[in-house]
Amino acid sequence: MKRMFTSCLLAVSAAMMAGCHGNESAAPAVVQTAQARVVESQQQQVPLNVRATGTVHARQTAVVSAQVMGRIQLVLVREGDSVRAGQTLVVLDDAALRASAEQAQAGVKAAQDEQAAAQTDAKLAASTLDRYRQLQAEKSVSPQEMDEVAQRAEASAARLEAVRAQTDAARSQESGAHTMLGYTRLVAPFAGIVTARMADPGTLASPGAPLLQVDQAGALQLQATVDESAIGAIHKGMKAQIAIDGASSADLAGTVAEIDPAADPSSHSFLVKIDLPSSSQLRAGMYGTAEFANGVRQAIVISRSTVVMRGSLACAYVLDGQGIAQLRSLTLGATQGGLVEVLSGISAGERLVDAPSDRDFAGKRIEAQP
Repeated sequence: MKRMFTSCLLAVSAAMMAGCHGNESAAPAVVQTAQARVVESQQQQVPLNVRATGTVHARQTAVVSAQVMGRIQLVLVREGDSVRAGQTLVVLDDAALRASAEQAQAGVKAAQDEQAAAQTDAKLAASTLDRYRQLQAEKSVSPQEMDEVAQRAEASAARLEAVRAQTDAARSQESGAHTMLGYTRLVAPFAGIVTARMADPGTLASPGAPLLQVDQAGALQLQATVDESAIGAIHKGMKAQIAIDGASSADLAGTVAEIDPAADPSSHSFLVKIDLPSSSQLRAGMYGTAEFANGVRQAIVISRSTVVMRGSLACAYVLDGQGIAQLRSLTLGATQGGLVEVLSGISAGERLVDAPSDRDFAGKRIEAQP
């Protein structure tokens, strides 16, 4: 038994020595080589911008509503229609108001007739008083007769003044009736585009209830909200770079036209209105982004062409000291032209594979192409 145990130990020792000897003689792994263009990450100054988002609006918007109650007879426009200033948009039933205007007009006519009669009486009374004064000078009339004629002249003059006041009141009533009648025709306050229609014929229009919305024609504004912590960097007349979703044109240059003096207490932000240049691609309601320059800062940037996406992760092939590429995940920031800021994942001066496309360079030694 002792001799058998010794034989087993010798066999195991021999096998272990044979294994160690085999590892010493194994050939090193071969690293594949690939050719690619190589670029370096850089540290440079980038703009320190204030970023705000908002919606495109007309510089002036009017909500057309009725000033008198009435049933809508006609709505002459639809959304998207262009209108000119003063164009009739909505017509209300004017039967009752027209009757009131005609009644007021008749009242004016009656008051004018009465005024004409009172004026004739007053003129006759005044001329009679003049004759009696001459007769009084000749002592041909008694004092009682003189007093009676004078009183009739005063009464006729007073009646004429009262009738004149009644005529003025009738004219004012007629003017008011015609004004109310004019409210049955709603017109465009300026040239523009109908952007909303909230009523149809047959609807009972109430004073103040919106019927149409009209946006002024011409240039538009981006109304963006800026956080209160950044509002100090923005002032009226300041330029801003504007990007509008849905517009294929390049970034637009806008100008700050107005800053609301008070912040929204719920969001702690200010509304900033930015005038936009004229463009056929812009429409009210579009979403846009504004960036305001607020100095510069140091940042690490790389070429956008070095970035590859792996699912939702942004990555780049970074070369180590032996020139071997390793796929490294990145945290990216703002994009400026052909460069993109790297917030984490790369240091300044590191070498990266440019335009890797769909090729896999991980673990390969990269020979730089010119």
